[in-house]
Amino acid sequence: MPPPSPAELRALRSKDKGALASVIEENAGVLYNAALGLGLPPADAEELVQESFTTFLSAVGNFEGRSTVRTFLFGILYNKARKRWEKSWREEPTDPVDQVFESRFDAGGVLRRLQGPEEENLNRETAAIIEECAKGLSQAQRAAFFLKEVDRQETAAICNILDVTRTHLGVLLFRAKNRLRECLEKKWGTR
Repeated sequence: MPPPSPAELRALRSKDKGALASVIEENAGVLYNAALGLGLPPADAEELVQESFTTFLSAVGNFEGRSTVRTFLFGILYNKARKRWEKSWREEPTDPVDQVFESRFDAGGVLRRLQGPEEENLNRETAAIIEECAKGLSQAQRAAFFLKEVDRQETAAICNILDVTRTHLGVLLFRAKNRLRECLEKKWGTR
């Protein structure tokens, strides 16, 4: 999805009803899923999406069109979410970190795909377990993991959205993957 054309940008800035309706239609579901991915209950996720669109409407005049509208909306959504849990998202500096577990994740940090005829059923079960395990991550870890692995956002964009350095993002992703791995190992053994 490319950045908006000059005509689309003018329509957005003039708050053209058709252009705004199109933005909402194209992005509401994606933003809602992102809010759910942050661990918010459905009602809170819906409220966060509504707040994000309200902020978008008031800030659309500042939108320069250098990024996509969706990236701009994600920035608003994650900044609003961060403000909700800013006091609780800082991590203990003494948090223990296990050794690297690259054998269970591919080079991109994605859990390796299973092979065999039961793959689809196992993928569904694994997705349910991962969703359950993600609830145990801190808000910052969940946001970083969701942005990187689900939304496939670029590192620079994630750092900007979460207002963290590249190093801190790396730590957040490492800890999130490590905690997910530990939780998956425990949960997988109980199913």
